[in-house]
Amino acid sequence: AHSRFITLGSSWIERANRAPNQPANKTNKTAIMPAPTSEIDLTRRFIKTRLLRDRATFRGFETERKHIHDLLVRTVSTGESNSALLLGRRGCGKTTLLTSVLAELLPVKSFYENTLLVYLNGLVHTDDRQALKSITVQMRLENAVDGKVFGSFAENLAFLLDCLKSGNRQTSKSVIYLLEEFDLFCAHHNQTLLYNLFDVAQSAQAPVCVIGVTARMDVIELLEKRVKSRFSHRQIFLHPAEDGFQERLQLFEELLKLPTEQDVAKYDETHPLIPKNIIEENEELVLLRNLFNPREFSFSAKWVKQWNRQIAALVQNPSVSKVLQSIYDYDVVEGSFRMLLVQLVNELDEEHPAITCEMVQQLGKEYEADDKVALLGGLTALEICLLIAMKHHSEIYDRDPFNFEMILTRFNKFANSSSSMQGINRGVVLKAYEHLKALELIVPVPGIAGSSKGQKEFQLHRLLLMFGQIVQAVQHMANLPTEIAQWAQSSVA
Repeated sequence: AHSRFITLGSSWIERANRAPNQPANKTNKTAIMPAPTSEIDLTRRFIKTRLLRDRATFRGFETERKHIHDLLVRTVSTGESNSALLLGRRGCGKTTLLTSVLAELLPVKSFYENTLLVYLNGLVHTDDRQALKSITVQMRLENAVDGKVFGSFAENLAFLLDCLKSGNRQTSKSVIYLLEEFDLFCAHHNQTLLYNLFDVAQSAQAPVCVIGVTARMDVIELLEKRVKSRFSHRQIFLHPAEDGFQERLQLFEELLKLPTEQDVAKYDETHPLIPKNIIEENEELVLLRNLFNPREFSFSAKWVKQWNRQIAALVQNPSVSKVLQSIYDYDVVEGSFRMLLVQLVNELDEEHPAITCEMVQQLGKEYEADDKVALLGGLTALEICLLIAMKHHSEIYDRDPFNFEMILTRFNKFANSSSSMQGINRGVVLKAYEHLKALELIVPVPGIAGSSKGQKEFQLHRLLLMFGQIVQAVQHMANLPTEIAQWAQSSVA
């Protein structure tokens, strides 16, 4: 049934990637010049697939990648046990680094024949019992366990340790444990699993390599003393460079261009196929599933040349470089940049058959847009006036807390001199004030007398907006009376 699922899945992928006008039993030679619409759809699908599934291509961090590569090679070739932690902020490429190293090593016959891969994720395996059951299945020990997979945790752990300790460096297969979200395993009871894995890796028994992946820089402090003493303290940090904008421009061009025949041939050389039995035998090894393969797509040479020329011109445009520089100044992580490009590619359709400078500029505006400023754009004129009164109050009293009566007094002072805000009932103003509280633009101050008890008009609150956000929202509101806009821009009154 499993092999039938794989066959059905591959045939579905072939149908999905085939142009709508291309017959099923025709060769690619008949689809050299498909309809423009199908080319656009196929281009959008290709770029999105590369952005989301190309986990075997890794850029940068050559030293750190070589370190992980050498650890795995030494574990398999010389029977050397190791442990390491891969640390870095989310989206910097920790999992991609691991996947690219495995995609390079697994096609080597001497490596995959002598290796067992075990993949655990702290978000999935929430306790040691689930993790141990997954280890038993991935190491294909369920037949040898003789039904004890569903036994007690102690029995399963004892059997697993006996299997590992009975091996030796010369005859045993190497076991590589990949622990995603490593910090969550530190929260397990007594850290039993981590203790035993590190203990086996430290002793001269079956060759074991434990690699943890986490975004917490202080994860070592989460380890118990007995676990910490058995860890090798080998930490590999991935810190994205903050002065690599030229590499970001090059990445922008590489991710959006279509591959030529030479590019596909080069990709085949640098990305050899992983043996299917490795992926089929271990259903939990999700890192190597559905990897990007440019051979699944076919474009006409004329369309590739036309598209790549347009992308090259886009990179040379100073306006595009300015937008990309602004995005890079905000966030240097490649993962979030890829998701932005997905938004950009989603705009492609029959009416927009190419990525233009205006589309990139609009993406930059949406990226820099402040959600709170957009929220303020939907408020009424009365609610905006209350926010302006809070702004002036906070400027005068250095962001001291306020209550409704203070803001009402300041608002009435403005309303008496205003032609558009006179005659507003006190109850209406109080309702608008409570609406701002419901939107969490103001928040009650805890631990201060009068903030939680007594009448709501005298409860103390604090403003959660920057002054510039209020001014920016006022500037963007087209139908706001001029005197309110002038009040927001005026000096403290």
